[in-house]
Amino acid sequence: MRGIDLELADGELFGLLGPNGAGKSTLVKIGCGLVRPSAGRALVCGTPAGSLAARGATGYLAELFRFPGWCTADEVLSLHQRLARSHGGEAERAGLLELVGLSDARRRRVETMSKGMQQRLGIAQALVGSPRVLFLDEPTSALDPAGRRTVRGILEELRARGIAVLLNSHLLSEVELVCDRVAILLDGSVVASGRPDELMRPRGVELETSEGIRVVERASRDDVPRLISEAVAAGEQVFGVRVLRSTLEDVYLDAVGEDA
Repeated sequence: MRGIDLELADGELFGLLGPNGAGKSTLVKIGCGLVRPSAGRALVCGTPAGSLAARGATGYLAELFRFPGWCTADEVLSLHQRLARSHGGEAERAGLLELVGLSDARRRRVETMSKGMQQRLGIAQALVGSPRVLFLDEPTSALDPAGRRTVRGILEELRARGIAVLLNSHLLSEVELVCDRVAILLDGSVVASGRPDELMRPRGVELETSEGIRVVERASRDDVPRLISEAVAAGEQVFGVRVLRSTLEDVYLDAVGEDA
């Protein structure tokens, strides 16, 4: 890492983007206390990352995880309660399974679960002990669209509960849909950051008229009434108007380059 300055607020969903080797997973592991920074400091709820207090406030789901196939969902959570020294008992386990939509799978073995169910169980185990900060490393990369939508719903519920989430993902569309802020990393440095709508730039206005479709470059939303009036005055029928904006993918490619 070359020096990254990030801060998460309570209830904020923060997305990390970047090509392979950019430092996203390393940053997540530093936050969890699994890797020590060579310089600077990482704090979780005001305490050094990796300290006992920080670990108690942190939940983590690794990109590659595996639970024992012979364990049931309830047994997996019970094991992690013991590891986290959580005293939530059966009530906590039931609440977490309900949160991730696995209440009916409480007695089901992991080896019989779909990838999506295992991913949701992974999120449940990361929430054992009621952490205030959650680190998720590629939580939707192997899921189908329905599974990704389910995980988005879980993340939105975590936001409502005031849990801060640092989400490392390659799926720009997912980050754009759910995250309050994003940071794009390249070679261990932040090359762009902000709210998705702040990062996306206007690309003009598209007019669909009786003369065809044309794009007025450098025009903005404020120019739409004038453009419609001009088209009508010229004898054209206006069928549709669309304000064009760059996507998060456009911003990403501008920041890291087409070959990254």
